[in-house]
Amino acid sequence: MVAPAALRVVRCGGSTLHGVRAVFSADSKQVGPGYLLCASGDFVKMYSVTTEETLRLMGGHADLVTGIQLNPHNHMQLYSSSLDGSIKLWDFMDGIPIKTFTIGSKLLALYALASSEDSVFVVIPKSGERDTFQLVSVKLTKAAGHDLEAKELSVVLDGVDASPKRIAFGREGEYVASVKDVNLQVYFFKQKQLNRFSVSAMKTKGGNNHFTCIACHPTEDCIATGHADGKIRLWRNFCHKKEYTFSTLHWHHDTVMDLAFSMEGTRLLSGGVESVLVLWHNESDCQRDFLPRLGSAIEYISMSSDGTLCCTLHTDNRITIINSNLRFCKSIQGLIRSMDVKTGLVVDPRTKALVLNGEPGHLQFYCLQSDQQLFSLDIVQRQYIHQAGLNQTDLVKVAFSAQGKWLATVEEREELSDPGLQLKLWFYDEETQSFKLNTRINTPHEDHITDMCFRDMDELEDDSLILVTAGRDCVFKVWVMVEDTDPEAQQSVSWSCDFVGSYHNYQATNCCFSEDGSLLAVSFEETVTVWDSVTWDLKCTFCHPPGKIRNICFGRLTCSKYLIGATDYGFLCCWNLLSCALEWSAHLNVLVLQPDPLSEHIAAVSWLSKESSLFVFKPNEPRPIYIQKNLCKEKIQLAAFVPRDEPETISSEKYLWLRRSQLFFLTDTQELMTLSTKSLEERLTPSSKQLAVEESLPVTPFSLLLGKHRRQQSQEDIDLGKPVVHNKHEQDSPAVKELLHTPAHVLPSASFLCPIFINSLLISKENKSAEEVADEVEMESEKTEDDSDEERDVTEMEQEDTSPVELLGEMTCKLSKSQEKELRKIRKMDYSWIAAF
Repeated sequence: MVAPAALRVVRCGGSTLHGVRAVFSADSKQVGPGYLLCASGDFVKMYSVTTEETLRLMGGHADLVTGIQLNPHNHMQLYSSSLDGSIKLWDFMDGIPIKTFTIGSKLLALYALASSEDSVFVVIPKSGERDTFQLVSVKLTKAAGHDLEAKELSVVLDGVDASPKRIAFGREGEYVASVKDVNLQVYFFKQKQLNRFSVSAMKTKGGNNHFTCIACHPTEDCIATGHADGKIRLWRNFCHKKEYTFSTLHWHHDTVMDLAFSMEGTRLLSGGVESVLVLWHNESDCQRDFLPRLGSAIEYISMSSDGTLCCTLHTDNRITIINSNLRFCKSIQGLIRSMDVKTGLVVDPRTKALVLNGEPGHLQFYCLQSDQQLFSLDIVQRQYIHQAGLNQTDLVKVAFSAQGKWLATVEEREELSDPGLQLKLWFYDEETQSFKLNTRINTPHEDHITDMCFRDMDELEDDSLILVTAGRDCVFKVWVMVEDTDPEAQQSVSWSCDFVGSYHNYQATNCCFSEDGSLLAVSFEETVTVWDSVTWDLKCTFCHPPGKIRNICFGRLTCSKYLIGATDYGFLCCWNLLSCALEWSAHLNVLVLQPDPLSEHIAAVSWLSKESSLFVFKPNEPRPIYIQKNLCKEKIQLAAFVPRDEPETISSEKYLWLRRSQLFFLTDTQELMTLSTKSLEERLTPSSKQLAVEESLPVTPFSLLLGKHRRQQSQEDIDLGKPVVHNKHEQDSPAVKELLHTPAHVLPSASFLCPIFINSLLISKENKSAEEVADEVEMESEKTEDDSDEERDVTEMEQEDTSPVELLGEMTCKLSKSQEKELRKIRKMDYSWIAAF
């Protein structure tokens, strides 16, 4: 028996890509197979510089990755450090961990030098002191084994900052420099000399001298430091405590976020909150170039080893790859982390992408498989001003129709008196493969819109599509498509209000349609109302137990007669729509209520005692089918079921609710998480690699295409009822393997390979098994029973000529023709009367 896999909570995306400086592989030329490695949560990701594709996802750390560095003695290997107290050495080309060194303390930064043969440098907390850190040298043992302990530590610097960009090593590793607050300290390894410098902490002429970052010149004794007032200082002669000098460069109007020298040291790159990369030539304040409009604040700057490329990591989870001539090259966009996801988590029916707030005023379509943004849709279509205190228009609600042809959005300002509401309807254009604005409705409600939904009916989407909006103005409105009679209109249809409903002047808070679209449920504060979606007659109301309704949803499939609601008083209620009575209720503080669109299951997430817990249930059963307490320490704000492309193979019955859909949830720290029954190795293996392993083919585009074609052909044969014949000899043939695996430039001529290949496809008679021959004899025998005597004689002659008995190998006897005829008669006799006894 195989034990069922445990359900794990895993980060699946949205992890910060800008927490650690990225690293280029040694051969990072754009025309070559260059790679970019960066930390993302608990993982290390490897991207292709040319295609922007995620090639590797290396996991194994139990906490956030805090540093990555190429092995200076082997550029095909990578070091990574983590808060879990371990350093891992990777073969990043294969994504395989070679060694794991356990330090025993949290690691906050990592540095590897070519001058240090068997050691690396890390930043760790100082024992016994809070918020105090030190830079230490860790000797990595060369002992055999995978899991090793590295306990030999030597302190290099005390009182350093925890940020990895506030420590830098000088040319050839002769010294290390560290900045913290207004202090700069430089330690020389050979002389074992420590020099300390400080700048005035007083703000002079509106400046702020606090250090924010540091970089060292690769070939000269020069240190560049960034400051909170936007200035850059270039320090020289710092080997003397009093005779040091520095010059100042100034362009940034705010904090300098990071600095980086070019490989030859003739140019200095700087970035900050202005979203502009500044290139300083020859350390001159007059010679500088700019690359503006990079989207968001620059957090880190990295240079390739050959100096041809640099990359910037941004606060919105974007990686920008830039040429040495300061021209934009590539962009890799992860999940944009927004402080307030007002739209909720919505699934695009067309692409299965998660749709939520992105840049201010934009919708981001986020691909869960690649952990990258597919595209961004500008909804507000206004320039956003990055200044605190301004009431600017933002996107607050979004809804898709069942097939994804229509998109509804709501935008508003934060002002209470005049929210400036706009309801927009967008139509998906197949030609341009994007959404186009169809209808703009100004002030659709007198107050803020609280919820909206489409009538989810696939077969009626084009004919009678309905949109419902609920608002704080105590009404819900029904919007329908009408033919546009304006001859100057560019589209043939537009949207207009068809019905307005209310209930005792209560604020409308939630709305949803039943699965068949016949009923509409609208919550008005503490009451749930149910309406007929054809006549718009009020059918029934539910108002027990007390408390404002926080979430409502209908059951699906076999549970479509139930309506579920959660109140802010901590009750989860289930009403029966046939009896109009409360079916059951549970005392549970539900923050998120999310139904699975492909099954009867509903997921409820509660928040109690600073813990988030998950409950999965069917409305017809009050007892949950799955409970996971302490799901995570963070507060879960949103959740969504995303349909799978293919049903998952689930080994345990308690996890069958995950078979057709996958549950994703977003925490208040903007971490996107999911539940998985797969082991870490299975989750980290790319689908292309899994396919190659299963098919025993090399990972090439042609081989993957060939494997896909074989699977499609096999599936077509199964659908048509054809027997699927697997040619084992074809897969085991050395000639076929040699042809597929040998590089093309070393293959012999085609005239030499052709006879070998053709002969390998021929099947000799001796390879037939006894079962196959027996089946052929039986099929021939059954055929002869239905034929005439003349045909039977011909068939028997053919069987005798082909000599199938000879193919059976060792046989004790051979039946004559008369004996075979007698045997066929016996087979035709009816022996069913024996069953009576």
